[in-house]
Amino acid sequence: MTPSNRIGAAVSIAKIDSIGFRRLRAVFIALSLILLCAAPRQVLAQPVGKPIVVGQSHILPSKIMGQERTINIWLPPGYGDGKTRYPVLYLLDGGIQQDFHHISGLAQLGTIIGTTRDMIVVGIESVDRRNELAFPPVADAALKSDYPTAGQSERFRRFLAEDLKPWVRVNYRTSGEDAIIGESLAGLFVVETLLRRPDLFDTYIAISPSLWWDKKALVAAAPALLPKAGGRTLWLTVADEKGMGVQPFVAQLKAHAPGDLKWIYRPRPEDSHATIYHGAALAAIRELFAVPAQ
Repeated sequence: MTPSNRIGAAVSIAKIDSIGFRRLRAVFIALSLILLCAAPRQVLAQPVGKPIVVGQSHILPSKIMGQERTINIWLPPGYGDGKTRYPVLYLLDGGIQQDFHHISGLAQLGTIIGTTRDMIVVGIESVDRRNELAFPPVADAALKSDYPTAGQSERFRRFLAEDLKPWVRVNYRTSGEDAIIGESLAGLFVVETLLRRPDLFDTYIAISPSLWWDKKALVAAAPALLPKAGGRTLWLTVADEKGMGVQPFVAQLKAHAPGDLKWIYRPRPEDSHATIYHGAALAAIRELFAVPAQ
């Protein structure tokens, strides 16, 4: 073999070796990836911490509702230190995955910084909101069709009056001053309760209430019902939303509210229906439960 032939053969062998090496390297990388994916991943040990206890959760049997109901309780920090009795804020949609944490947090904030009176927060977990919080639709046939379980607000009111409130009075040091708070459909329930059972609570907080329900039937009924609401307090607000029925209801309040019904209207046009609750609830609690001036 001539020198030139030997050189050509060496170059060819080098090319073959190079190609083989690249293929071998690719196979090695692929096998490594397969083994890496197949191998169990190392799980970092989670630090063991001490649970943070925010409140207490109870199961309350109810013959009226035909089921057990979850009730969540927040107590002010000083509750266990003495014999003080406290006002109670009843929270609709008060489940752990609903509004319990952020409303009880507002009560705690007021206690810590001294802007609001101490209170007990009783969160009532909702199960079927339209069933529990809305009255039977009569004028709007579509509601009956779309939400066949809706319309048992009167039964839910009986549950509050006959099951829940007596249970709270027996088990906690209450002062006899009761308030109720709710937003959207829960706000509708708050307003309906003020009009139909004003004796049930002292203070009613309705945030963007769904007064549109059943073609504003509750607004239409308000003139005949409002005279019974004397001696109570209503704190009302609405976000920048149209068709809720709040403005027509405010007109009814101006025209028909008895002189001893204290009603406060604080619209929040800077908010939407999705953003109003937390800020409005804070404003309501600060205004209604302010620490008396010394």
